Amino acid sequence: YAPWCGHCKALAPEYAKAAGLLKEDKSEIRLGKVDATVQSELGERFKIRGYPTIKFFIDGNPVEYNGGRTADEIVAWCKKKSGPAAIQITSVDDYNKAKTANEVFVLGLFKKQDSANAVLFNAVAQAVDSVSFGITSEQSVFDELKVSKDEAVILLKDFDEGRNDFDGEYSEEALKKFISSNQLALVNEFNQETAQKIFGGEIKVHNLLFAAKSIDEKVLKDFKEAAKEFRGKAIFVLIHTDVDENERVLEFFGLKKQDSPTIRLISLGQDMTKYKYESDEINKEKVAQFVRDFFDNKLKPHLLTQEIPDDWDAKSVKVLVGKNFAQVAKDKSKTVLVEFYAPWCGHCKQLVPIYDQLGDHFKSNADIVIAKMDSTVNELEDIKIQSFPTIKLFPKDSDQVIDFNGERTLEALTKFVESNGKEGAGATEEEAAGADDADENGDDESKDAGKEEL
Repeated sequence: YAPWCGHCKALAPEYAKAAGLLKEDKSEIRLGKVDATVQSELGERFKIRGYPTIKFFIDGNPVEYNGGRTADEIVAWCKKKSGPAAIQITSVDDYNKAKTANEVFVLGLFKKQDSANAVLFNAVAQAVDSVSFGITSEQSVFDELKVSKDEAVILLKDFDEGRNDFDGEYSEEALKKFISSNQLALVNEFNQETAQKIFGGEIKVHNLLFAAKSIDEKVLKDFKEAAKEFRGKAIFVLIHTDVDENERVLEFFGLKKQDSPTIRLISLGQDMTKYKYESDEINKEKVAQFVRDFFDNKLKPHLLTQEIPDDWDAKSVKVLVGKNFAQVAKDKSKTVLVEFYAPWCGHCKQLVPIYDQLGDHFKSNADIVIAKMDSTVNELEDIKIQSFPTIKLFPKDSDQVIDFNGERTLEALTKFVESNGKEGAGATEEEAAGADDADENGDDESKDAGKEEL
């Protein structure tokens, strides 16, 4: 952790609580913490690139933690990794305790625990970290749950309908889908505790309702009713616009507090494509139709753009927005260098004086344009920015787009432009299509501001 990290501060009380729960349980599992800003050698040794990072050591070997951030979730994950994935339920009392202790609990009921389906259930329990699992062959538990079959899998939860019974063909894929489809509420409020469950699951289509805490109950009820049709296909999320921690999420979608209530849908593929709810009315049928249209490929992506400033070309560094980008950057009669930045990005702020000098250096050259674009409020269909700052060159008389990967100095940038991208270049967009967008050195700040807030 880092002492200045807000997410580390938010995690600290839950982490301490988890340690206390393990101690009360007389567990051999121990929780520790390392200030990586002081113990920098340890941070480098274990390749720590973000805070908080949690690793679980088993026999000295580190395993990446990918569970939730509540005390119960931390405890459940650690126990699962260090012992049986599914706990043995040997009585109705055991069952009631496990159900009470877990918001979501998946119970496998197998008369023979060495059957093929029981073995499969245990394998799924080992693989799925987001919920707790139990297994039983005790007849009294079968009776308590009114199960007459020899084998059953039941998901129990303390929200919505409370119980879901698996009724498909037994396979790893089918069981995982059953769990991921039912472990979340119909509508999930976005916060520190739910973030990992929302973004870490297998369902990558999210329908987001942005609203103040004083939201009309009818709007929330209709949103919840619409969600029923898409269980297992899309996650419906409520984001409170009057919670300060959600400001970056609003920014990511180009929204302001006064825009609420409104809806956006996002597909969490490689490009994080967003879609805008166009109706002024939020009711069950219109919300459901909006999501249906997405799955039927009837929606067009929603790209953010500002209006073109009157003085966009008044200075040596030209100001681009979504509406004038193609006209300027893709003008084949000129070589155009564009910095894609975020106003809050520290690396971008450090670059400002150097980039302004670069603009002054080329301002008398009619064949070269130095430009910048705020990519938090301007998006492009064919160019996706993953980190800030990103610098790209659009050479004269060419369709090529060349990434700058050199040092961010006036000399290096000048050479890059004057050499038409031959010095300091990265891969072309075509060559980089399959490359990993992540910055391994952690030097740049993520484009996915809303998601990165997790």
